[in-house]
Amino acid sequence: MSNLKATKRENLTAGSNNKLRAKGMIPAILYGGKDPNQNITVSKKDISTIINSETFLSKVLEIDIDGKKEKVIPRDVAYHVVSEEPIHIDFMRIISGKKIILEIPVKFINHPDSPGLKRGGVLNIVRRKVELKCPAEKIPDEIVVDLAGTDIGTSIKISSVKLPESVIPTISDRDFVVATVAAPTIIKEPEKPSEETPADGTEGEAPAEGAEAAAKDGEAAKKDDKSKDGSTDKKPEEKKPADKKPAEKK
Repeated sequence: MSNLKATKRENLTAGSNNKLRAKGMIPAILYGGKDPNQNITVSKKDISTIINSETFLSKVLEIDIDGKKEKVIPRDVAYHVVSEEPIHIDFMRIISGKKIILEIPVKFINHPDSPGLKRGGVLNIVRRKVELKCPAEKIPDEIVVDLAGTDIGTSIKISSVKLPESVIPTISDRDFVVATVAAPTIIKEPEKPSEETPADGTEGEAPAEGAEAAAKDGEAAKKDDKSKDGSTDKKPEEKKPADKKPAEKK
């Protein structure tokens, strides 16, 4: 359990809070139980080691407010939209006998002892956190999932995960999956284009253009034959291939 020192905060104006932040302090509030809400400040330096951890919002802390110690749990953190620095924290008092709903992170162990992973299988994590209802005095830091003996095709359900006493999932109507050991994914390499395929990828267009040019040449030849057989004195106009442009005059 981490210890955290705090001081009471009397002035609640925005200007006062900004001055506190400039001094390296974070405004906070403590609520819950029969005691009234209390406005406090905590040192950014003291809390920086745990505030960025994955377990911060499910971690029990002992907070010392001017000599009075209380067990609390962080419930929310507000961050600055630009700097992403923490600017306010909500703490809730832990009351013995009460139950708290928390998202607890899942930790997977014994990867080398999984036959499925050894054979190239992939651990597909369905839930990195599981929402649990926990007694205030028995809040787990994490849920441990043992991968020993798991083979390809194994589905690890919440019923197979060992939870602390009196800790239950909030989802109670089904045995949901936490993770699976899936078969290895085979990635096929893209087929290489053939040498006859045009560089611009317009496969099939070249033959069509060739056929069109051939048809035009054929029509020109037929017209030329008709001109030779006819009685007209006019010489047939010479047809040039449709796919060639006449040379430009300089």
